[in-house]
Amino acid sequence: MEFTKYHGLGNDFILIDNRDDPKPRITSEQALQLCDRNFGIGADGVIFALPGQEGTDYTMRIFNSDGSEPEMCGNGIRCLAKFLADLEGANHKTHYRIHTLAGVIIPELKDDGKVRVDMGMPQLSAAQIPTVLAEADQKVINTPIEIADKLWEVTCVSMGNPHCITFVEDADAIPLETIGPLFEHHSVFPQRTNTEFIQVVRPDYLKMRVWERGAGATLACGTGACASVVAGVLTQKSDRICTVELPGGCLDIEWSETDQRVYMTGPAEQVFSGKLSPIWG
Repeated sequence: MEFTKYHGLGNDFILIDNRDDPKPRITSEQALQLCDRNFGIGADGVIFALPGQEGTDYTMRIFNSDGSEPEMCGNGIRCLAKFLADLEGANHKTHYRIHTLAGVIIPELKDDGKVRVDMGMPQLSAAQIPTVLAEADQKVINTPIEIADKLWEVTCVSMGNPHCITFVEDADAIPLETIGPLFEHHSVFPQRTNTEFIQVVRPDYLKMRVWERGAGATLACGTGACASVVAGVLTQKSDRICTVELPGGCLDIEWSETDQRVYMTGPAEQVFSGKLSPIWG
């Protein structure tokens, strides 16, 4: 079985051509082994390009490095768009309609090599995120939560997957490996959560570090960058058009005032291709 590895700002994925079968060709347990950076290929997740459904071009499924399955992945869908274009060759599309567990997502391949993605409208009610930090139909904005004997003010946003954003003075000073799991597994998040620690450099420039649900500390998180700009607008800390600096590089994010949809633009690059041993199927 062939695979290709891509990364989006260092957030790396194993891509598998699964277009001939609606079921992923490997299990979540096998994906966990493949993602191991010492005993496998090494990646933050495994992404499958499956046949489209409900009028879409393709379907995206992803297993995290811990074997769990998230609804969607922003950096991952940019990598998937590049992968599909490479599979299709010279006559590839410039736009794809991708079915995901978070709904239909539309990436667009740009002439400069970057991928612009219509990430859809953010979901802001506590029930949609989901979290019990507020009543089901209420927003969670600057709400206190106690973690590690400290009160943190958090704003919660769903980009099809749950995000908890907190604004800090110095993002580099956050002990991610210690604090991140406490946020992810806190009882107020019934489906766990991604957590973004945001330093406002300027209203149009945010610095972000992230602890991803199911993957831990990663170099980038596309949905997290989108959620962070939405949270910045909700808390009057940022503009609607922002550069978000992540450890792996920068993403351009816009929360459109016209249609209320979030647009993400960033790179996706192929790293290498290979073949899995026969034990993988």
